[in-house]
Amino acid sequence: MGAAGRTAEATQLAGSVLDAYDRMEMDARRYVLVVLLPATMLFVGTIVLAIAWPTLFFVRLLLPVLGLVFLVTGIAYPKVAVDRRRIEMENRFHLMVTHMTVLSTTNIDRMEVFRKLANEEEYGELTVENSRIVQLVDTWNQSLDDALRRRAKQVPSDSLTDLYDRLAYTLGAGQEMSDFLFEEQGVMIENYSTIYEQSLENLDVMKDLYLSMVLSMTFALVFAVVLPILTGTNPTWTVAAVIAMFVFVQLGFFLVIRAIVPYDPLWYVEEGYRTRSKQLLVGSSAVAVALFSLVVLSMLASTFGVAPFPTLVPMGAIPQPLYLALPTLPFLFPALVFRRQERAIIDRDEEFPSFIRALGASESAKQSTTSMVLRTLRKKDFGALTENLDDLYRRLNMRLDTESAWRYFAEDTNSYVIQKFSEMYLIGREMGGDPKLLGELISKNMNELAQLRERRRQVTVTLVGLLYGISAASAFAFFTGLEIAVIMAGFDIDVGGGAADFGQLIHTEMYNVPLLRYLLFLVLLFNAVVSSLTIRTADGGHYGNALLHFVALIWVGCLTAVATESLISTLLEVDL
Repeated sequence: MGAAGRTAEATQLAGSVLDAYDRMEMDARRYVLVVLLPATMLFVGTIVLAIAWPTLFFVRLLLPVLGLVFLVTGIAYPKVAVDRRRIEMENRFHLMVTHMTVLSTTNIDRMEVFRKLANEEEYGELTVENSRIVQLVDTWNQSLDDALRRRAKQVPSDSLTDLYDRLAYTLGAGQEMSDFLFEEQGVMIENYSTIYEQSLENLDVMKDLYLSMVLSMTFALVFAVVLPILTGTNPTWTVAAVIAMFVFVQLGFFLVIRAIVPYDPLWYVEEGYRTRSKQLLVGSSAVAVALFSLVVLSMLASTFGVAPFPTLVPMGAIPQPLYLALPTLPFLFPALVFRRQERAIIDRDEEFPSFIRALGASESAKQSTTSMVLRTLRKKDFGALTENLDDLYRRLNMRLDTESAWRYFAEDTNSYVIQKFSEMYLIGREMGGDPKLLGELISKNMNELAQLRERRRQVTVTLVGLLYGISAASAFAFFTGLEIAVIMAGFDIDVGGGAADFGQLIHTEMYNVPLLRYLLFLVLLFNAVVSSLTIRTADGGHYGNALLHFVALIWVGCLTAVATESLISTLLEVDL
């Protein structure tokens, strides 16, 4: 790319940032005074401190970098906030359009469609925009097409802007909303697929960037551990500064992953209804916490010598890093339970499109109640969904009201998309919609979503491999540096004699090895927590499933530390 191309890109970026200042909720002038001015003063203060503070050059260099990070963050935040609104809109866009399409096929008028969508808190920023359209029509007496055109100029999402513009033109021309929205389904699904896949591509880019940054931090940490041997500076402060940067990089990566991954949750958990799955998850978690507490108390009792009985894990019986890993083993129990339940949810999601299409076609053909149709459909094999369909039939056959029966069905499946699409189907049927059209519409959307989810799982697998590899490599590098420092701290080299004395070449008196080891253990723990949460964020599952990766990453890091300490001690031990 030439200089002209780079200039054009920079100009475009600057223009988008300035445009974001006009679109954010806070007044631009107030934002400059409240945020940008203090951030600028902080940046200047870090430069002054770096010049005046007589410490290691590496630490002095980090201070202005941190100040610059805060300043750049303040400058870019409005664009980030606008992009967040845009991403939130686009992530929920397909659900809202599908819901809008379902409502448009019923016997309600077009304004009532927007009023109902304005009460759906699930759609977030889209709900806000629909509420503003309702307000323009009801309060300011604007026509629906004029209100749509007005809001189309203000929303940050191109998809929503395009929908509002073309819907306004369609309504102004006298076309039915339902006809327009049914025609839009293909375009909507294609746009959503494009956005979904772009998010996954951005995730691939972030993986490469994260790898390079973590490797840099790993090198810097080893450098901070080993360099004071030659300089005589306090290694504790240098290690702590690099660890702070390492933590900052990992937290930043986690937040970026949260921002760019598609909003596509797997789980649906509602308060107030204790399903069998929920009881199992709560029970296993309680057992894990109890066992974890028992192991920790036993280790503390052994450490302080206050145990009136033989402890489970006597101190000194195993390598020191394993004392960090052992208490995490009880969490494998709920982790495996969560994993099994999530696998069942995925299986139910795969069967639901076939069921809802068959249900809609049967209800349309037989013109009978859902209970009567389910009597026939439950004889078919819908895989993991069969048991839930049997429960739905029993509830409907027991004369439980239809809404409650479907709500219990959705809660028992624990599936977010089943809950949303079941609700749409039920609303459409109750308001006079064609069940066959509703079933085909929902089935088509879910089949497309299933393909996107498969692509997401493939990307997540590579991310898992990357994070496990980085955890092992980081632990190896950290404890290699620490072990070198420990070994070199065991002897001094002096050069002197005769008329010249060159002084001490190796400085070991400043090393607090137990404290450094403790800091590295904290890094292992923090890395396991953030990496496991990152994996769960990337795959869209329940955060309870992060427990499995947390335990595995802790053990990977600690076992690598044990192996590294043993290996380096064997290779570098010197008999003086």
